[in-house]
Amino acid sequence: MQFRPAPHLARGLALAALLFLATRPLAAAGAPPAPSVPPPLRVPVWIEADHPQDPPFAVHFEATVNGHPARIAATQGPASDIIVLVVLDVTGDISLVDPAKKALIDNINRLPANAWAGILNAQDGLHVLADPGPRRKPAIDAISGISTNGLPGLFETVDSALHIADAMMRTSPVRVAVLYVTDGNIYRYREDYTNPVINSSDPHDLSRKFPEALIIEKVSKLQTTLASLEAPLFVAHLHYRPDRLNEAYQNGLTTLANETAGEADFARSPTEIPDSINHMFSRILSGWTLTLNLPPKTRENLEVKITGHAGDTEARLSWRSRYVWKHK
Repeated sequence: MQFRPAPHLARGLALAALLFLATRPLAAAGAPPAPSVPPPLRVPVWIEADHPQDPPFAVHFEATVNGHPARIAATQGPASDIIVLVVLDVTGDISLVDPAKKALIDNINRLPANAWAGILNAQDGLHVLADPGPRRKPAIDAISGISTNGLPGLFETVDSALHIADAMMRTSPVRVAVLYVTDGNIYRYREDYTNPVINSSDPHDLSRKFPEALIIEKVSKLQTTLASLEAPLFVAHLHYRPDRLNEAYQNGLTTLANETAGEADFARSPTEIPDSINHMFSRILSGWTLTLNLPPKTRENLEVKITGHAGDTEARLSWRSRYVWKHK
């Protein structure tokens, strides 16, 4: 089976990255007037079967935006083309990284022919290790050869990764998801998020009471950025840490993933890592993308509601319900 969007994706991530970078100076210099008709909105949707073995079934979807009916211009289901951008952010214990590598390679080998995986590295900025394509070997070689030396990079790169995914969705009729595989520890970031005590002699110093304030502030800034993007974010974290600051960090990752209709999972032992990564791929591949036509003069804050019916039965759905729409 040939991957239908191939002509549009021949230059892969490099083209998408150029599209993303090229738009930033224009925005700084002053964007052209916004069009009267907004571009389509792509909404990730999942049909939540009661049992994993339940077969897929035909669903008729309907959508509203801010309480008004929205026309569904296109529907892409689990059988449609998909790109999974796997971002590696591994810096630590090889006993955690090795089972993650194996699980990633196993899942990439099992991908259907119309699913492509691109591999990126998050250390010292976002770097493309393997463009998405029909051949599995470049992706597998990139995963096998990844170094675990470096500092965590998810906080610093997730904005760019999702912008690239967004550019791909806007230039090709394809589903796109971003999957971070990370073992990041908040104490090891290049930027200090630990909110050290400013005045150790002052019992009223707020940094004593809110040591996670810088983490919360960073997550809030990322929420604002990601609110206008459309690709879902998934995070497979290889090492759950129970201390206060890492709990805040992990809660922040969960917030970012959930708000994009993705998911975050935290392995508490090496034996949980393969199941976590397997689940992420299964979830990503089972998703739908609905393309909605927005009415003219749509306001910035969007509230999306999706319903679906299979015959007379209402389908149980999950979807991304909130966006901040911006002219792109």
